Amino acid sequence: MLVQIHTDKNIEGGSRFSEFFTNEIKNELARFDEIVTRIEVHVTDENASKSSPNDKKVVIEARVEKKKPIAVTAHGDTVEKAFFEALEKVTRVLDTAVEKIKEH
Repeated sequence: MLVQIHTDKNIEGGSRFSEFFTNEIKNELARFDEIVTRIEVHVTDENASKSSPNDKKVVIEARVEKKKPIAVTAHGDTVEKAFFEALEKVTRVLDTAVEKIKEH
């Protein structure tokens, strides 16, 4: 499973940032290795330098083999909160997708 992390110009996304999120994704989504070919994470700060509640946005897109991509969005006060909420959402959606695949 390939993991790609994308940040906007308002988010500091160094190698530690990318490595942490990549490891979390690979650990959490390891059971989907057979069907997920790529995970893309898009991290943005919707209010740039201004501080406001829930202004960090994380979109996680999962590319599922022979299916349409699955995307989830989460907002939070911090990038980490938004990321973990989005990771939880994509895990639930992938669980549902796997169940549907098994039924057919």
